[in-house]
Amino acid sequence: MSASALRRPLRLLAISALALTAGLPAVTVARAATPAPALTAPNPSASSASSAFNDGATTYRPDAAAAGWLARQLVDGDHFESVFDGTAYPDQGLTIDAVLAFAAAGSADQAAARATDWLARPDILSGYLGDGTTEAYAGATAKLLLAAEVRGTAPSAFGGVDLPARLRSLLTPSGRFSDRSQWGDYSNAFGQSLALIALQRTPGGAPASAVDFLAAAQCADGGFPVAFGQATCTADTDATALAAQALAATGRSAKAKAGLDWLTAHQNADGGFAAAGATVSNANSTGLATAALLPGGRFISGLKGWSSLVKLQQGCSADPAVRGAVAYDATGFNPANAARATAQAVLGLSGQGLAGLSAHGARPSAPTLACPAPAARP
Repeated sequence: MSASALRRPLRLLAISALALTAGLPAVTVARAATPAPALTAPNPSASSASSAFNDGATTYRPDAAAAGWLARQLVDGDHFESVFDGTAYPDQGLTIDAVLAFAAAGSADQAAARATDWLARPDILSGYLGDGTTEAYAGATAKLLLAAEVRGTAPSAFGGVDLPARLRSLLTPSGRFSDRSQWGDYSNAFGQSLALIALQRTPGGAPASAVDFLAAAQCADGGFPVAFGQATCTADTDATALAAQALAATGRSAKAKAGLDWLTAHQNADGGFAAAGATVSNANSTGLATAALLPGGRFISGLKGWSSLVKLQQGCSADPAVRGAVAYDATGFNPANAARATAQAVLGLSGQGLAGLSAHGARPSAPTLACPAPAARP
């Protein structure tokens, strides 16, 4: 199969869910000479600190430390790649995850700006969104539109593309945002939810038919499936976390509440959340669920999720090169999946939802985790 043929399925994998309205401080400190204090849980009523990160800044904040580590993993300082069959491909989806994570943590703004510029390159843009005529992908367009809004970049002229208009052109009579592609229609609840959240932030708002379509997809138990039109509606943690935010943002509070009820009912004993069909908690699903629960007022469940993410974060006893990163699950740190796990975990660690997420006021530098100085040898 040719490289160009591979890129479409790879892009689809990259459009993973991210739930991305509480503001939290991104507190940085001078490098500690004393043991670090206990990590502080997110406070939804707190306001962002105004001081910028300086070179060599450190932080006790789990979200800022995770974002700092993530920024240092960018290829050439501006993007991520995925490797398939020994070949590296640009991963626009993961790069957007990182941009949203940097905004949520209020840090690494220099890295976020470079990544946004990379995403706006014509070759990168068309490779992710499609050419807009024969190929146009709903989930990718929605996700990039949200990133442009979060960054404060004009979404109607992002890399020469009018993202809101492109996305609205993919709305079908049923209310579903669908792909226009030779590869078929891979649109799903992730893209539908992201489209509602992103378009709700535009002057025209989210189309009522699209809101109705997502609301009607809710399973009887309150959760949401990834794929539409299943013979048996099977709820998924990631899809439910996104859909609950989308419906809350568009005024469907009862539907959103039912989604949050489903999440709290499916939280594991360790405070984390598992992927559909699995039982073991993972950082990705936990980050997305926590980012829906805390802004949704489910503080007990949200703080349990937050605590489970902190337990997966690599602390001062870890190799300095991985401190701040978040492991995918309790089996330990794996560099193959750490970037995506960390990016989505940051959303939960910051307690921020997508509807009001903004990079405004984010600090430029990427801090490292503050750790005690090594004891001097006698």
